[in-house]
This record gives sequence, structure tokens and C-alpha cells, in this order.
Amino acid sequence: MPENDPWEYSLYIPNDPRAVTVCRRTLRLILTMHGLIRLVDLAELLATELVSNAVRHTEGPAALRVRWSGTGVLRLGAWDADPSPPEPPQPFDRAVEREDGRGLAMVRACADVCVGGGQPLAREGNRGKYVWCELGTAPASVTRTA
Repeated sequence: MPENDPWEYSLYIPNDPRAVTVCRRTLRLILTMHGLIRLVDLAELLATELVSNAVRHTEGPAALRVRWSGTGVLRLGAWDADPSPPEPPQPFDRAVEREDGRGLAMVRACADVCVGGGQPLAREGNRGKYVWCELGTAPASVTRTA
């Protein structure tokens, strides 16, 4: 698959804290197989925060969605079954001393583009929200693996 072809993966998970590790390891494999190794560490951090919030603050199933635009943009998102929006992220300098509530502030600080809250979804009888962020990279800088 050429590096400029778009692709997308969705991993549906139960409401179980162990699912966060499954998502993180799956994301590492996806990015490695697509030659996006240089994005792995930051992408894992951001996806972990998004998925952790979905598992920790809701009671239903959740999902990790990973999408490569083909034009140098990686979108990471977490869907959960609760349509209530998350608390708006605080600026990172205000959240750094807190015991909790730093996740979306960290996502906002590290991502190239970050949605300010959740996007409510209602499709085919399913309700919930989708919280996402994007990492950008020039397609020419993408390193392919064998």
C-alpha cells in the first residue's frame, strides 16, 4: 500500500481498564506496519488519554479509531456510548498540578489539532460521542518499514 493512500482502523473495546493497553499495543502495531514509526510514542500517549477517558468516565463500550489521511495527517479518536460532552480541557499550565483531569489538557498541548470537546453522535440507533485529535507529518518524511 503506497504511503499516500488513506486508511482507517476501528477497534471496539469493552468497558474494561485492560482495554486501554490493548488499544495502545494495537495502535503501535498499526503505525509500525504502515511505516509511521516516528509517530508511535506520541500517538500512543494521546490515544491512551482519549481511550482512558472513554473507559473511565462512561459505562458502555468504547472504540479507538485511527485514520491516516494519505496527505500527512493522522487522526486518533475515541468513541464511547455516553453522549454527554467531556469537561472542556483546561490549559496545560493550569492542569499540571491537579491529581486528575490533565488528560485532555495534555492532548491539547501535544496534538497539532485537538477537538475542544466531544462531538455527539446518533447514528443507526447508536448514541455517544467522539473525541479526537490529529498529528501532522509531511508524507515525504514518512519512513516505510519492510
